[in-house]
Formats: sequence, C-alpha cells, structure tokens
Amino acid sequence: MKKLIIFGALIFALSGCSIFGGETAEDVVAKNTAAAKSAITAATDALKKARSVDGEWRDAGKKILKKAKAAASKGDFKKAIELANEAKFQADMGYTQAMEQKNAGPWLF
Repeated sequence: MKKLIIFGALIFALSGCSIFGGETAEDVVAKNTAAAKSAITAATDALKKARSVDGEWRDAGKKILKKAKAAASKGDFKKAIELANEAKFQADMGYTQAMEQKNAGPWLF
C-alpha cells in the first residue's frame, strides 16, 4: 500500500498538473509557435529595410529565411528561431553596410 501511494504521488508530480501552474503541451507549442512567428516577422521586416537601400545580402532572404519558414512549418521552432535570427542579423548588417557605403566611389590618386 505504501508503495502504491508513493507511486501515485510520483506520477502526479511528473504529470505536470496544470492546477499548480504547470504548462500544458498546447501552451508550450503555442508559445514556441508565437516566438518563431515573431522572429520570422522581425527578419522579414529587416530584409525589407535592407532591400530598400539595395543592401540585402545574398543568402539572407532566399536561403536562410526560407529555411526558417520551412522549419517552423515542420514544428522545429528552435531551428526556425535560430535561422530567422541569422537572417535578421544579415539584413541589419546589409542595411548598415549599404548606408555606410552609399557615397563610395573610385579612389582617385
């Protein structure tokens, strides 16, 4: 009887009962989906900004962001967020580079 009570308490504790504030699987999926969607949106906006000054780097949108969207659609939210953040970084750097070099011209000796 004592083993049964201990076993029952262990199962209850491991079940992540939402009565005590534990997240359900649906909550975790919804949170991860929202995080991935937010990261992809931020990357998309950054790419639009970089394109507006012809500063988009080669792989940012066509490869990296495309892979991020594919990963999100497959449910691999961690990979989707990492890829979207990389695309955003490249877009931000492309914009910065384009703005710093907008008046660049040939060197005159």
